[in-house]
Amino acid sequence: MHKPIVIASRQSPLAVAQAVAVRAMLGRAAELPEDAWEEQFPLKTYVTSGDKNLQDTLADVGGKGLFVKEVEAALLSGEADIAVHSMKDMPAAMPAGLTLAAVPPREDPRDAFVTLEGIHLRELPEGATVGTSSVRRAAQVRQLRPDLRIVPFRGNVQTRLEKLTRGEADGTFLAEAGLRRLGRDDVKRQVMDPGEMIPALGQGVLCVQAREGDEDVLSLCAAITCEATAMASAVERAFLARLDGSCRTPMAGLATADGAQVQFAAEILSVDGKHRAFLEERFSASDHNRAADAGQRYANLLLRDIGPEIRLALGIA
Repeated sequence: MHKPIVIASRQSPLAVAQAVAVRAMLGRAAELPEDAWEEQFPLKTYVTSGDKNLQDTLADVGGKGLFVKEVEAALLSGEADIAVHSMKDMPAAMPAGLTLAAVPPREDPRDAFVTLEGIHLRELPEGATVGTSSVRRAAQVRQLRPDLRIVPFRGNVQTRLEKLTRGEADGTFLAEAGLRRLGRDDVKRQVMDPGEMIPALGQGVLCVQAREGDEDVLSLCAAITCEATAMASAVERAFLARLDGSCRTPMAGLATADGAQVQFAAEILSVDGKHRAFLEERFSASDHNRAADAGQRYANLLLRDIGPEIRLALGIA
């Protein structure tokens, strides 16, 4: 390899850590010595629209696509050759000209409930405050603990931890994957069992994007794909796409794949957490297309079961 392959990511510490991890995977796949990785895969970072407005909820400022727009623009313009995103930040459809180049191994997909004392959500005193700007997490908290008060809480990992230290809330949620990728063993938390709180679709999964037709880059990226993660992600993204999931819709889902066997649990909630449609299925899928078909099929099954309160959350008449 001679021509450097530029990696683009958000400027946040977590995004940079994820991009550096992907750089290491690519360096190993290209059989390069470690001291050559940085030169062969230089990193460019971008402040996204979602990073600039930390006061409003994501739904109010335009949705999760705001975390990828500037990075994707760098790919499309040729400033970068690869982009690394958190899969849960990705809209259901990619821009024309870009493609999913790799899905590396998934980190722990669960949510972590963070407090200064390290207590569980169940142990919070009545009327305590939970900080989150995720409509999914807010609806799930309202379902599990309707006595708690929800307050907006946005920002990167460090910003939210600082807000917690200042007493702006009694507890908050962070993705366990992000805390692990940042090496934040110091953060006191209780990891939420998916049977109690299903995580966001795509949580813990990385999306490596490239330009369509850039065969050398696509070939290298293919070498770092984890087949089990890619299969699970295909289910989750198809489910999300069928429901036109946005930051205004409280929905969650987690697929796990073992060979051709896939386990999938998903739910849609009303915003107030009082109403829930849930499914859990096990099925076989021989490839990503069949996995995606299953994701769409299960979305259709949930759509048949939802009541008017959840239809309102989805914007369905």
